[in-house]
Amino acid sequence: MTIRDALAVAKAGLAAAGIENPALDAALLLAEVLGIGRASLIAAYGDLVEEAQIAAFDRLVKRRTAGECVAYILGKKEFHGLEFLVNSHVLVPRPDTETLVEAAIANLAAIAESMGENQGPRMLDLCTGSGAVAIAVKHRMPGTEVWATDLSPPALETAMANAARLLPPDSVSFRCGNLFRALSDPGRPMFHLIVGNPPYVPSGEIPGLAPEVRAEPALALDGGADGLDLVRTIVSQAPEHLFPGGTLMLEADPRQMPEIADLLGTAGFTNIWTHPDLSGMERVIEAQRFGTAT
Repeated sequence: MTIRDALAVAKAGLAAAGIENPALDAALLLAEVLGIGRASLIAAYGDLVEEAQIAAFDRLVKRRTAGECVAYILGKKEFHGLEFLVNSHVLVPRPDTETLVEAAIANLAAIAESMGENQGPRMLDLCTGSGAVAIAVKHRMPGTEVWATDLSPPALETAMANAARLLPPDSVSFRCGNLFRALSDPGRPMFHLIVGNPPYVPSGEIPGLAPEVRAEPALALDGGADGLDLVRTIVSQAPEHLFPGGTLMLEADPRQMPEIADLLGTAGFTNIWTHPDLSGMERVIEAQRFGTAT
């Protein structure tokens, strides 16, 4: 069987199972089995595939047909130009979350410019999961002191493994615990920027999500009855951890932005605005703590 034939069979099976992007998924899985990139796969359409490779490919396709996402099958996911290890303990990084990374980088760059060469800004990433946001920001802004927290020990282990692969040693300070409780007391640090991609899916909507999304950790998805349980906690507690004039940025569902803006205003935040994602939807909301920037 040629590469072209193997892809055609797999694509048909995935499409019959209702998989959204059957051709792309088939190509990613076969490229993994063959140990080549997608571009090389396309160039080699007429090449024969060994029987053992076909068997290995079929096993991966069956996992995808059963609803397991490609990222979990491959154990990795590209995000912001970096390859992250992923597993069932962490949310798969989404392209839309790059909106949060880009907004954070722009904010930190402005702060760094105002601070001068001898010191850098400090950022906290809440609900870090795989560490994608914290690591991507540190990779682009090496002068930033980056902290990251997560409630899940296995998730934090994954984040630390990604940091070890992608950054110099001790580039990010990881802490395990529930949001701000993970920070050490006394002498807890203050931050110029706090970012977070907390769980924001309303509990009642989770059964209707795609099977591969439902397979992701509930701890990273379930945001309570209206999806804003953790957002409320973050908004209410963030001022205690932000320098005056510091910024809070949160990713959430575009439908939730008006209510989050109200929460921020009630908590005393000012300069509230949103950042659009790749599809033009309001994906990240940003607000500034009252006071003069430090």
